[in-house]
Amino acid sequence: MEGGFGSDFGGSGGGKLDPGLIMEQRMTDKCFRKCIGKPGGSLDNSEQKCIAMCMDRYMDAWNTVSRAYNSRLQRERANM
Repeated sequence: MEGGFGSDFGGSGGGKLDPGLIMEQRMTDKCFRKCIGKPGGSLDNSEQKCIAMCMDRYMDAWNTVSRAYNSRLQRERANM
């Protein structure tokens, strides 16, 4: 996996960012660094649990931020 968050996020969408792809890539990178001490051919039980919990927390946080952002956008549009 290459480092950085360059043009990998654009995909083939003509320069548009895909939020789902961004979330998946960041979650994968974050949880891998947090949970996998020594990469190998398989994950042990503690690594599997760590990955599952990390992904759940990351998705919960992403959804919370997304809801707050959308709510703010709606309020801003209503005030126009």
